[in-house]
Amino acid sequence: MLQHEEIRGLLTQINEHSHEIIPQEEFDRVVSLVEKLLPSADESKSDSEDREPTSTILSRFGLNPYIFNLQTALITITEMSASRPAILSLILLQFVSDRQLTVEEAGNLFGDDVARIIHGLIRIQEFYTHNSSIETENYRDLLLSIAEDMRVIFIMIAERVNLLRQIKDIGSEEDRKKVAREASFMYTPIAHKLGLYLMKSEMEDLSLKYLEHDAFYMIKDKLSATKRARDLYIEQFIAPIEKKLKEAGLRFHMKGRTKSIHSIWQKMLKQKCQFEGIYDLFAIRIILDSAEDREKQDCWQAYSIVTDMYMPNPKRLRDWLSVPKSNGYESLHTTVMGPEGKWVEIQIRTERMDDIAEHGLAAHWRYKGVKSSNMKLEDWLADIRMALEAQLPAEDQMTDQFKVDLYSDEVFVFTPKGDLHKLPKGSTVLDFAFAIHTNVGSHCSGGKINGKNVPMRTKLQTGDQVEILTNPNQQPKQDWLNYAITSKAKTKIRQSIHEQELKSVSIAKETIERKFHNRKIEYVEPVMMKTIKRFGYKYVNEFYKAIGEEKVDANEVIETYIDEQKRANNELAATEAQSASTFKFEQTAETTSHTNKDVLLIGSGVKGVEYNLAKCCNPIYGDDITGFVTLSRGITIHRSDCPNCRHMKDNLSYRVIPVNWADQAGGQFTASLRIIGNDDVGIVNNITSVILKEKNVVLRGIDIHSSEDGLFSSNLTVMVESNAQLKQLVNKLKMIKGVKSVSR
Repeated sequence: MLQHEEIRGLLTQINEHSHEIIPQEEFDRVVSLVEKLLPSADESKSDSEDREPTSTILSRFGLNPYIFNLQTALITITEMSASRPAILSLILLQFVSDRQLTVEEAGNLFGDDVARIIHGLIRIQEFYTHNSSIETENYRDLLLSIAEDMRVIFIMIAERVNLLRQIKDIGSEEDRKKVAREASFMYTPIAHKLGLYLMKSEMEDLSLKYLEHDAFYMIKDKLSATKRARDLYIEQFIAPIEKKLKEAGLRFHMKGRTKSIHSIWQKMLKQKCQFEGIYDLFAIRIILDSAEDREKQDCWQAYSIVTDMYMPNPKRLRDWLSVPKSNGYESLHTTVMGPEGKWVEIQIRTERMDDIAEHGLAAHWRYKGVKSSNMKLEDWLADIRMALEAQLPAEDQMTDQFKVDLYSDEVFVFTPKGDLHKLPKGSTVLDFAFAIHTNVGSHCSGGKINGKNVPMRTKLQTGDQVEILTNPNQQPKQDWLNYAITSKAKTKIRQSIHEQELKSVSIAKETIERKFHNRKIEYVEPVMMKTIKRFGYKYVNEFYKAIGEEKVDANEVIETYIDEQKRANNELAATEAQSASTFKFEQTAETTSHTNKDVLLIGSGVKGVEYNLAKCCNPIYGDDITGFVTLSRGITIHRSDCPNCRHMKDNLSYRVIPVNWADQAGGQFTASLRIIGNDDVGIVNNITSVILKEKNVVLRGIDIHSSEDGLFSSNLTVMVESNAQLKQLVNKLKMIKGVKSVSR
């Protein structure tokens, strides 16, 4: 039969690879036993159909268990440095499962180790048959309690790798996903703990292929498309290193590799970016040919040579030379900034260390002479059990298990060009902006950390690559002092705020003086001081600052000043309150308008009266407007659709007065816009760029808030000349990719 031929072929391959592990005479005996049992295995199929299968996984995919076990045995030999008992156990496993051979008979023929491994594998298979859904931690504990020999764990990992390789085009999609999920949640953490990094990486990639098919092939295709450029970059990167290492007299070889597809996908999810946003795709391995007594010295020498040539990221130093991992892993890792601002991971180790890194604890103990005595074999198995019984930490904790943090009070961050800046721990994007330049800090509107937009209050972590976003209309604000921690940033912010306050005070004084002049009112200092106290201010500068910030209305100041002046001259007399319905305007020369010329026609073409634009709705030239008579401040102009305006029409209709815009307006009007869009890289730059390109449009302020659902909202304040100009700006903003809505 064809299956028998395939079995014989696999046995031949196993014999070729295991001749140093299994004596030929013993291997011939196991082959003779297999040849004897194979025909009866076919005959017993009908009988076994009445029994529940010991491996429902293989039966669901229609895989022959005899062939599958031999393929697994081949994997354990070629990829895991398997021992003799493990190989023989896999060859005989299915015959014992089908009750053609007992565990005791296998033990009598090939030793107690073989019997113990077979017994452990069958117990786990039987448990799995009746418990198809198992929690990760529970299943790990179960493996330890059932597996009488720790080599069973190695075999189960090899089985899962074999299964993931086999099921590409067979079985249902749901079954494939189930196998992949179990591999991802249960087997890969154990493989990591045992140092089986190649098998762990393969299981992760194959699991991703079945669970996230489109993502897997998208990354795979992009890696293929960029392979030539990537290989060229690695070539250029390692050339000067090779030269320096040779000059230092070190014997070595180097190889460049790309991160696994699963690793890239995890980075994309964690950083919430596309494939193009992953910068550290490269890893270079320097493998030294060193004598055992010079290994550490040579590794640190190579590290010194590399970091002299390329700027290292202090946070990414991993020293597993001084303190190896519990699974025997030894290596020195660092990440450096290569040409074109790309991060490159460097792994430095010796030939011995590389073998251990590829094959885990098995290789580690092979170097310690595991075969030389039973006592050392027991030590090895005890080490495996200890490694597995230790609580499996989270992935990031694994990475940082032996982290040496030499910079606990400082953070080191990079500019997009790779320049390194040192800042106190807890520093924010704003601190970094002022560290670059005072002008950059003063106009900072946010930043990008590792390519992702962040607010300026975001704290920096060592190793971050930071880009500062600026806006020419941005100015330091009082609340900036709440999240700036460096003395330079705080000093410059306070200095700028003080300058702004002085400027605001100066402008407010000029405004008051101009209004006094327009209304031909004499300015008397003592009267003004009483006016200031009437408004509740002790200090003159605070009062004028409030006017500049529009907390106090300049027209109210004039009215209060007039009252104080009348009191000083004993001219204030009790008068009856006048109804707004009888309120009449006198056309006088001392009136104040919004700009240098009137832009409103009030009543029957009456011009020259004092008015102000309502802050609640900010009407602009071209809006449908309504006037409202106040008792002391002339007329307040509202947009007709303003809620306050509708309220006044309903309840104070006698104060409403018809107003229209003049045929031609001058000056600029304040308008507020609310924008909602996708929180994509560069979208804020695109918005501000569109506004700044508009003729006679001034951006006065921008306030941005991000949400967890990937959207942002922004409140913009702009100065425009008319309603038509604002509508044109809104239409252009709506055309920006990623903008969902623009409203006034």
